[in-house]
Amino acid sequence: MANHKSALKRIRSNEKKRVLNRYQHKTTRNAIKALRIATDKTEATAKLSNVISMIDKLAKKNIIHDNKASNLKSKLTRFVSSL
Repeated sequence: MANHKSALKRIRSNEKKRVLNRYQHKTTRNAIKALRIATDKTEATAKLSNVISMIDKLAKKNIIHDNKASNLKSKLTRFVSSL
């Protein structure tokens, strides 16, 4: 266990950040799943812009890697255009 006040604070803040990161990542994954099961092109196009925004935010906060974000956006865009 940590002995310094700053180390104890770091443990607390890391846990808060971890929980928030997990929530944001899981929310984005659920949005991606909802987009992939969409069958209507207009509905999927509306969801796509929201999902891309979520993916960009995850990449900006280093929750996911920039290349993974690009790959996800590319695959989802191709999926929507194929509908």
